[in-house]
Amino acid sequence: MANPRKAPEIISELAAEFAGTLILILFGVGVVAQVVAGGLGNHDSIAWAWGLGVTLGVYTAGRISGAHLNPAVTVALAVFKGFSWRKVLPYALAQTAGAFVAALIVRWNYADVLAAFDPGHTFKSQFVFSTMPGNGALPVGLWAAFGDQIIGTAILLFLILAVSDVRNSAPAANLAPFVVGLVVVAIGMAWGTNAGYAINPARDFGPRLASFLTGYGTAWRDQYGQLYFWVPIVAPLIGGVLGAGLYQALVGRYLPITEEPEPGRIPTEPEHGPA
Repeated sequence: MANPRKAPEIISELAAEFAGTLILILFGVGVVAQVVAGGLGNHDSIAWAWGLGVTLGVYTAGRISGAHLNPAVTVALAVFKGFSWRKVLPYALAQTAGAFVAALIVRWNYADVLAAFDPGHTFKSQFVFSTMPGNGALPVGLWAAFGDQIIGTAILLFLILAVSDVRNSAPAANLAPFVVGLVVVAIGMAWGTNAGYAINPARDFGPRLASFLTGYGTAWRDQYGQLYFWVPIVAPLIGGVLGAGLYQALVGRYLPITEEPEPGRIPTEPEHGPA
């Protein structure tokens, strides 16, 4: 007999991943639209808003789904932390759907500003929604961007595991989302030149699809005319597994063995009995 709780549990987890990723992209893509098309703010605004978007997204979904918000995180946790492989594709689809809907909201909200800034909806404003090598302006090639995304996502997963590993010096549950957000801010400030630090297949593909469906006919290509959409999908998946593997090899394997929460969950504070 089927477990009557199994379907509602996965539905609640997918709803949480959808909602958390939607929050992330509302702030992330929203700030790029504001800076690029509206002329308000700068790169620091973008880095901080993306980091805060991650923090708020993790606070939104953390208790229910673990707030992966990123297929690269989900795959890496399945490879190294025992997260169920049956949930990997549903999680990735929910994350991508959340990113897609959020990008549509940003596209609608900033439609007038985007039209005034870039009437033809060209590469000039395409990177509001999706990444391109050198942010569409600098002389960066496709393979340089591919390598950059492997490195950036490896850094992200290495530090996510460090922050969430309860055997290590992990922050308490209520601070973990904030620290993960700071990790994204730091990556944005140090690793944003070559490929716009997508470091998340859902973050890039969902908004890319939304932009394509709303007038950006070149959304799948970079400024050189090459098919580029696959780079922020494949490279982060490789980088995430690489970063998680490095953490396990360099740090995780040497930590004391303790009882850990279900893979993919936010760490919780240890319970203490009465003194």
